[in-house]
Amino acid sequence: MREPVTGFAIWITGLPASGKSGLTRELAGQLEAKGVQHVVLESDALRKVFSSDSQYDDNDRDYFYRSIAFVGKVLTDCGISVIFDATANKRAYRDAARESIARFIEVYVDTPLEVSMQRDPKGIYKKALRGEAAHVPGLQAEYEPPVKPDFVFHGENGNPEDAARDIVRMLEARGLVNA
Repeated sequence: MREPVTGFAIWITGLPASGKSGLTRELAGQLEAKGVQHVVLESDALRKVFSSDSQYDDNDRDYFYRSIAFVGKVLTDCGISVIFDATANKRAYRDAARESIARFIEVYVDTPLEVSMQRDPKGIYKKALRGEAAHVPGLQAEYEPPVKPDFVFHGENGNPEDAARDIVRMLEARGLVNA
């Protein structure tokens, strides 16, 4: 009987505008260069599919993060590795994914709220401050950082390329990627 092939999942979490997407792009490029079959599950793109009229409240987020964790589990069970580029402001969302996905890595992009608010490429913090957005993590919705992430990237002054290289080395050391 053939052993099941499983991929791994990396959940890149942090405040909105913390640097998750930049790190995700770097990591995806480095994994591709190593021939690692993977998929990026980016929350903004998936939200349009799973909950196009989302209010970003707790009920919407519960449904959304359960849904993308399920997709990640299905993909990893089929041997396709997954990078989640998603805030997942509650630890419970990431912990549920960790429980369901056998080979799970949590990466925390640790960037101060003030720095994230200054970056704000999508204008979500500005909308929240004007009262046009009601559930922004770090402002009206709490963001719960990981207790014991597998890797921490300091998004304020860190280099995404170097961090991605360090994550790939960690994956190699754990036997998830060939050296």
